[in-house]
Parts: sequence; C-alpha cells; structure tokens
Amino acid sequence: MKKFFTQLKTFLTDTANDERIPSRDKKVLVAMLALLISPLDIIPDWIPVIGLLDDLIILALILDYFFSVLDQAILLSHYPWGMKSFARLRRVASFLSFLVPNIIKDNLWKYTRDPF
Repeated sequence: MKKFFTQLKTFLTDTANDERIPSRDKKVLVAMLALLISPLDIIPDWIPVIGLLDDLIILALILDYFFSVLDQAILLSHYPWGMKSFARLRRVASFLSFLVPNIIKDNLWKYTRDPF
C-alpha cells in the first residue's frame, strides 16, 4: 500500500510539473482534488444518495480530464502502473463521464488536444 501512495504522489507531482498542461487546468484539478479529499462537501454526505453525488461528479470530471481531454502521450509519460490498469481505469472514466454534461466539460478546461 505504501508503494501505491508513493507512486501516486510521484504521478501527481510529475503531472503537475508538466509544462504541456495549462496552469489553469492544473489549478482546477488541485481545487477538485481538495474538494474530493476534504470533509466539507457541496452537498452533505449524510443526505442519502445525493450526498455522495457531488463527490462522484468531481471524480468523473477529474478522470474525464485525464482520459478524454488530455492527450494519452502526456498521461502515459507519467503513468506508473502499466497498460492493463490504464485501460481498466480508462473504461471506468468513460463510464463516469456520462454523469457530467458536455457543456461543463467544454467550458472548464483550457487544454486543446493535438490535432494529429
């Protein structure tokens, strides 16, 4: 378990220091991670079902950014866990992306994919 958190820290640090990712996107991702980790929520967790929905939407936005918005070459240059887990996590991200409307995703991120 310690190895996983060390790799996660390295992955997040390396991704945060990547110059190909716009600084505004990095700030939004850090804010989302802080909201996800913090005990304070937009919708309190004690409300059944709906209370966990805000955390799920934030997680969906983060995963969607990494696996749909960001070029795979950038993500794979930092991803430490291998292609099998990458493909599995990408499937989860595509499933969760249905929770967030496209208008939010289109207006939230500044990164533009490489056209080639």
